[in-house]
Amino acid sequence: MKIFYFKLNRHTISVLLGLICATPLFAQKGKTITGTVKENNHSLAGVIVTEKGTYNTVQTDANGQYLLILEKNDSKLIFEQIDFSVREEEVLNRSVIDVNLLKKDQTVKLEDVIINAGYYNVKDKERTGSISRITSKEIENQPVNNFLSTMQGRMPGVEIIQDSGGAGGGFQIKIRGQNSLRSDANQPLFIIDGIPYSSDPIGGTTTSGNRPSFTSPLSSINPADIESLEVLKDADATAIYGSRGANGVVLITTKQGKSGATQVSIRTSMGLAKITRQLKLMNTEQYLDMRKTAFANDGITTYPATAYDINGTWDQNRYTDWQKELIGGTAEFKTLQASISGGNSSFNYTISGTRNEETTVYPGDFKYLRNAVHLSLNYKDKNNKFNFLFTGNYTDQNNDQPSTDLTTVARELAPNAPKLYNEDGSLNWENNTWNNPLASLNSKFLSKINDLTTNMVISYKLLPELTFKTNLGFSQLHSRELRTFPSTMYNPSLGQGSESSIVESNQTNRNSWIIEPQLSWDKKWNQHRISVLVGTTFQNQTTDRLLLTAGDFPSNEMLLSLSTAALQLIGLDEKINYRYQAFYGRLNYTLHDRYILNITGRRDGSSRFSPQNRFSNFGAVGAAWIFSKEEFIKNNSWLSFGKLRGSYGITGSDNIGDYQYLDNYQMTSNPYSGTVGLRPIRLYNPDYRWETNKKFETALELGFFRDRLNFSVAYYQNRSGNQLVGISLPTTTGFSSFSGNLPATVENKGWEFTLSSENIRTKNWKWVTEFNLTFNQNKLVSFPNLESSAYANTYVIGEPTNIIKLYQFTGINPTTQQYEFYDYNGDGRITTLNDRLVVADLNPSFYGGLSNQIKYKQFSLDVLFQFVKQERQLYLPTAIAGAMMNQLVDYGIPMQPYSTNNSQITANYNLMRNSNLSIVDASYIRLKNVSITYDIPLPESQLKPQIFIQAQNLFTITPYKGGDPEFRYNRFLPPLKTIVMGMKLNF
Repeated sequence: MKIFYFKLNRHTISVLLGLICATPLFAQKGKTITGTVKENNHSLAGVIVTEKGTYNTVQTDANGQYLLILEKNDSKLIFEQIDFSVREEEVLNRSVIDVNLLKKDQTVKLEDVIINAGYYNVKDKERTGSISRITSKEIENQPVNNFLSTMQGRMPGVEIIQDSGGAGGGFQIKIRGQNSLRSDANQPLFIIDGIPYSSDPIGGTTTSGNRPSFTSPLSSINPADIESLEVLKDADATAIYGSRGANGVVLITTKQGKSGATQVSIRTSMGLAKITRQLKLMNTEQYLDMRKTAFANDGITTYPATAYDINGTWDQNRYTDWQKELIGGTAEFKTLQASISGGNSSFNYTISGTRNEETTVYPGDFKYLRNAVHLSLNYKDKNNKFNFLFTGNYTDQNNDQPSTDLTTVARELAPNAPKLYNEDGSLNWENNTWNNPLASLNSKFLSKINDLTTNMVISYKLLPELTFKTNLGFSQLHSRELRTFPSTMYNPSLGQGSESSIVESNQTNRNSWIIEPQLSWDKKWNQHRISVLVGTTFQNQTTDRLLLTAGDFPSNEMLLSLSTAALQLIGLDEKINYRYQAFYGRLNYTLHDRYILNITGRRDGSSRFSPQNRFSNFGAVGAAWIFSKEEFIKNNSWLSFGKLRGSYGITGSDNIGDYQYLDNYQMTSNPYSGTVGLRPIRLYNPDYRWETNKKFETALELGFFRDRLNFSVAYYQNRSGNQLVGISLPTTTGFSSFSGNLPATVENKGWEFTLSSENIRTKNWKWVTEFNLTFNQNKLVSFPNLESSAYANTYVIGEPTNIIKLYQFTGINPTTQQYEFYDYNGDGRITTLNDRLVVADLNPSFYGGLSNQIKYKQFSLDVLFQFVKQERQLYLPTAIAGAMMNQLVDYGIPMQPYSTNNSQITANYNLMRNSNLSIVDASYIRLKNVSITYDIPLPESQLKPQIFIQAQNLFTITPYKGGDPEFRYNRFLPPLKTIVMGMKLNF
């Protein structure tokens, strides 16, 4: 059988598109225009040349030449090419029009930068709100799989901390501090192409495995598909989102097609990753000396039979670096991206696909896979009245990880512990004297997530100043997590079979749709400009969750088939429906292009509140004065831009969960006489209301020397009140708490500084420096009757909400050489309630970043340093120094005498772990990102190759001795240091 095929390459596509676009020309007999399009005297092929207001289009040939027959006599020509600024030329009486196009970064000024503010766009210099932004340029320079990582150190007021170095791990994000007393209620609102994206965890307690936080859906978002990230911070920017904007808003804009010749791009990279910092632990000699001293101090001369490390059972000359053995492996990264895009002034498109592969630093064959597809279609008619935009994003994640994090055992295991394998390759149990840590790797965490988000925007100009637009969105997420505990993870001497194997399952399905019709009116006359926006939102979200425990399997090979288990227990089976409705509006007025007033308002309704409290109003007012446009300073030779702005408003939060105001019941796990019953789990409270966040900000923005040097400073104060929390109840009620409002007020205030400078700008050289610095102070301003509440041991009025209460360390007893602590109430005992009164603030004092972008001809170097001033708790093992557990060589703090089991030393050690002695300086400066690229010049070819080297978390300077200073969870895998190499081809 003979198979016929043809090869479709870039030139074929260009010819076909050119023929399609030029079809109308065959019927035209107007004026003929010819010309050549160049860039720095180099001919540009594939530039789209369009007669404005028509579909009359051609493309330049390989020599940059074009010929276009006009349909109208008074025409304008539009020249479009990807990566170049759009050029518009009036024909007049010319028959030859030659054009020289400029790269976009050569032409864009600050006043031309358009910022996405959510429901509207605004020029950067004319915004009245606080908005930080990074683009695809900064994003693609970082070898990371989570888009939140790309924001670290680049945005003032945005604090991001990585939760885990494990593949697919999550991040914490706080925008201008912690507003809510509930740790799970400080997430910002995420918007993808106009669609709210729920960041609520999709994992569960029983299945999330080797990570300190639940699985987050945010890992589905592919950084390679992002065009820009904007963070809205103050009331003026966030109030239009009403109840959902209390903690800030993160706007994610994906890539869209661009006018120009068909562009094909292929990008591939490979890299390696290791843990950033290991602990300096004792070697065998130091460890055994510690153990011998400990037994001697305890008066024990005959070592116990279970002291295998020192009684001769284990080889005392053996040394294993367990950090290197168990978590010191090298993870591999592989990424492949491909995209095709193009179009003209009427229609453009882009479609891309990305595949990420990531292994782990653990022993064994574990892998994380993510496949992503992105599509964008954009059409507008020749009269520029009708516009249609469709975007779609689909990701598929498969994560196969060990269920147990080996970090703790790698740090605590005795350095002379037995070898991992027998000579025959089987696991070594050393005559049942230890638990082989590799056995736990048979217990797996398996996750599969499918995520789809689609958005369609339809707009039509009813009048020259009046536009109707509808935003239609749909998202769907399916997640299934399994955590397996096979009998093979236990010592074979226990004789356990598959009947003891257990599997925990968590299935989550989430569907959401949104409809947002809106009208906008823009009018300009004389020195006045006014913009009015009104709209409404209808949103519906349903979440189905099923938690299941299965056990007693016929075989360990059947663990993934839960129906074969003899024991199946349903832990949770729920369906949650969340409905949201809102009406919003914006009025923007500009006078003389320098006096700007912006008013936004929103009325929100949420199904999370009872009918009498379901709706609430939010709003803000912002103003700006561009004083550099005043006559007395307009022609200043050194001040090119100056703006004062301020805002005040109220946003809110309904982030408390669903059905909290109703009586809630749960099925009993143990049937009575064969009948499944119900038990109450939550009390009815229809009176609780919305949290409110009152935000104030004032800022100064300056530009010098034609905006080559830009500086801004902002002061903000946010006060969050009417806190939604669980209010404790006496145990005699049968309930631990009920949902309600506390009259507590949390304040966040601070300063944000930014500085950017274009140090060098010549034909071959370009050097840009950017700096940001944030000081944030968090404080519990008021909490009536705190002393008598259940939060008395958690919070202190006048102190931050992210504190821990500690014992006061007073020194070492000169006689016993043991720790001593201050007895505040003088009762002769050190107790939690009366003596744990020292407050330690774990919030950073300040944080920021410094970046430099240097470009010389085809070479580019981008460097980012991140810095944080902070304190945190030192890494301390769970057992005293002298027990059968490895220790740091130097803790940097006073130590008690070594002991194996002295009860007083143990008690004092546990007090010390919760005292101010355990709080140490964990400040750091980190080389967060380095990117080196080289564009290979091929003047006679349309091929544009680029090679690059990128690194993340390259090195860290810190006095902290407990591992990675950024990481907050000492017993989990810290972030990784990553280095990748790759190539990009555009043609």
